[in-house]
Amino acid sequence: MTKDFSPIKATDITDNIFKLIGEDWMLVTAGTLDSFNTMTASWGGMGVLWNKNICWCVIRPQRYTYQFAEKADRFTLSFFDNQYRDALKFCGTKSGRDVDKMTATGLTPVSFESGAVYFEQARLVLECRKDYIHDLDPANFLRDYIKAEYPGEDYHRLYLGEVVNCLRRG
Repeated sequence: MTKDFSPIKATDITDNIFKLIGEDWMLVTAGTLDSFNTMTASWGGMGVLWNKNICWCVIRPQRYTYQFAEKADRFTLSFFDNQYRDALKFCGTKSGRDVDKMTATGLTPVSFESGAVYFEQARLVLECRKDYIHDLDPANFLRDYIKAEYPGEDYHRLYLGEVVNCLRRG
């Protein structure tokens, strides 16, 4: 953990979760400093399930981050101030297969004791231990607008993880 972060309880997060994820976006990261990938996401959530503080995110199978999320026991969600919006746009539109995102964006990866990667420039970080995965099944979509999100039938995998560490800048 870098010196600019303070550990907090997940229950001490005061941000509006809908704005934090849906408008401000986040980086979903899996792997270790030796081998990881990150991607921008604006779909996800936080809540309580199985009496645990849980975060969830979704990753399409063709995304490079998917293979890292499959292998890892943990993933992180990193949230940034608006000055990093261009870096988030870059990480959401370029594949780590093709480009070194850290060099291109100037983001600095660091890790928790577990090895899970987050970014020095983040303002809020959640380290999540994977508890459950589930492939979205179009047979269970109850509304047409959901089907419209999948013209290529490349359905997301859902990752649920218990928040095991939470850091806030300052």
